[in-house]
Formats: sequence, structure tokens, C-alpha cells
Amino acid sequence: MVGSFGLLLIILAVLVVSVIAAYNGLVKLRVQAENAWADVDVQLKRRYDLIPNLVETVKGYAAHEKGTLEAVVNARNRAMSAQGPAAKAEAEGMLAGALRQLFALAEAYPQLRAVESFTSLQGSLNEIEDHVQNARRYYNAVVRDLNTKIAQFPSNIIAGMFGFNAREFFELKDAAQREAPKVSFGTN
Repeated sequence: MVGSFGLLLIILAVLVVSVIAAYNGLVKLRVQAENAWADVDVQLKRRYDLIPNLVETVKGYAAHEKGTLEAVVNARNRAMSAQGPAAKAEAEGMLAGALRQLFALAEAYPQLRAVESFTSLQGSLNEIEDHVQNARRYYNAVVRDLNTKIAQFPSNIIAGMFGFNAREFFELKDAAQREAPKVSFGTN
């Protein structure tokens, strides 16, 4: 009788340890996802902070292109206020399109391309775009791992018991949006 009771205690202990390990694994992935999203947010904020300077620089040379400049500012404001990865991705796609229009406009003004502050802003934007893409890739990888863990047995039971939910990916809708806006101007 003591042998079967001891076996039952061992099985119960293994079960408890398994539940604790699954829970801790889910917590670790959730925290990683939150930190990865914070990294994405930091990089996006860096870009949002750069855009007004870019618009002001272009405005000095192409003030009559008010519609394009306003489109960039409005897209930036929508992106800044978007909440959650899906809404943020949609707003980021609109911002990328507006920035592409801005740089297409800037190509028509050779004197603008010669301005040091504009070329410096271009370089900064390129660097930030690389950081945004890296942060987005890392976030999506962590979310993929978390969502997989939430869907797998037996951790799906633990996830359901403790309220772990799948996260949204931060995915831009089409290939043009995933590309960083072209900001280099060659001399012809």
C-alpha cells in the first residue's frame, strides 16, 4: 500500500513540476513578446521623431507641395496613435506610402538633395528603417514561439487556465510596404 501511495506522490510531483515548467515557459515568452514590442515601439518613435524635421526641410524647398507634406504628417499622426500590432502595421503601411511620395517629390528638387541636413536625415531614416525591420522580425519570431507554445499540448491547457492568449504579428500587408522607403538620390 505504501508503494502505490509513493508512486502516486511521484506522479503527482511530476505533474505539478510539469505544470509549473509549462507556466513559467509561457510567462517567459509573454515577457519576451512584451519586450520585443517595446523595442519595435522605440524604433518607430525614433522614426516618428525624425519625420517632422524631414518635412520641414522639404517644405523649405517645395512649399507649394503642401498636399504631399500634409499626407506625410497625417500618416505619421495616424501611425503614432494606432494601438496594437495589426492597427500599427496598417498605419505603418500608409506612412511608408506617404514617405515614398515625399522622396519621389524630393527627387524633383536637385537643390534639396544638395542640402546637408536633408542628406543627413536620409541617412538617419535609412538607419532607423533597418532597426525597425530588425525589431519587427524579432518581435514576430518571439510571437511565433509564444503562439506555438500556446497551441501545443499540454501547454495549451495551462495557457487556457491562466489566460494566455495568442498575440498578433506585426506584418505589413504587401511587399511595397515591407520595403524601406527609398531615400538615396543619385546624381544624374
